[in-house]
Amino acid sequence: MTTSADAASGKGATDENFPVASHLIAARHRPAVMAFYDFVRAADDVADHATLSSDEKLAVLDRMEACLLGRADTEPVARPLRAVLAERRLSPRHALDLLAAFKLDCTKPRTADWADLIHYCSLSAMPVGRYVLDLHGESEATWPASDAVCAALQVINHIQDCGKDYRDLDRVYIPDDMLANAGVSHAALAEPKASPALRGVLSDLATRTLVLLDEGAPLPRQVRDFRLSLETGVIITLARHLTRTLQTHDPLSQTVHHNKAAFAGIALMGALRAAAGRLTHPGARLATAARPS
Repeated sequence: MTTSADAASGKGATDENFPVASHLIAARHRPAVMAFYDFVRAADDVADHATLSSDEKLAVLDRMEACLLGRADTEPVARPLRAVLAERRLSPRHALDLLAAFKLDCTKPRTADWADLIHYCSLSAMPVGRYVLDLHGESEATWPASDAVCAALQVINHIQDCGKDYRDLDRVYIPDDMLANAGVSHAALAEPKASPALRGVLSDLATRTLVLLDEGAPLPRQVRDFRLSLETGVIITLARHLTRTLQTHDPLSQTVHHNKAAFAGIALMGALRAAAGRLTHPGARLATAARPS
């Protein structure tokens, strides 16, 4: 029987575009964030495995779901998150939504349009932010801004990895209607360099992503937890920089990632901006009562 451990890619939190449970997050919350990340990382690795069949992937993901819900115990990676959910009295809904996204990856290799892409993000990305907000006892009124930010982060990843996703998995997240309108075939994603037409599609997608980040910009001022506010400010600033880079760079022939020095400098700028925003807009935080943690 194949398990999630058999499909592990070796990727970890340090390989991500954005900080995961950084030291800006309060120490008491970091293990809970990492339990969620490790579970999701394992499920993502299953969905992205190059040699497992769709049926094999779905079987592993179903077993992960059963273990998360306490109906089985064959997937050790589910135990820490299951314990966190019980200890913090949190719902498994966000993790289940992510599993649903990975199951879609196994059965739906194309994306029809922007609405279809955002629907995917509602399962694959938005639950991550919602889980972190729930963990901190934040109000659900923070969800819309968080959803926009998380969707943007997901689209950034899709643009960065569009060539690899197509070549390795025959999976395309770039909306079909955008490609068709530009006269670009899916096969163009396998080329070593993007054509001008494909560059235009990817730039347009990056521009839409900036709109999502504009919608999510109030989030650092909305959350009550100061440290989480700084973390969200860092993430939004990093995302803006990457998105603007993707507007002008070719992800098929160029690596569009932050190096360590750029990451540190941009992150510091984001934290400072978030702190300043709270000082200059003290009434911007949501008045809705935080949910008990």
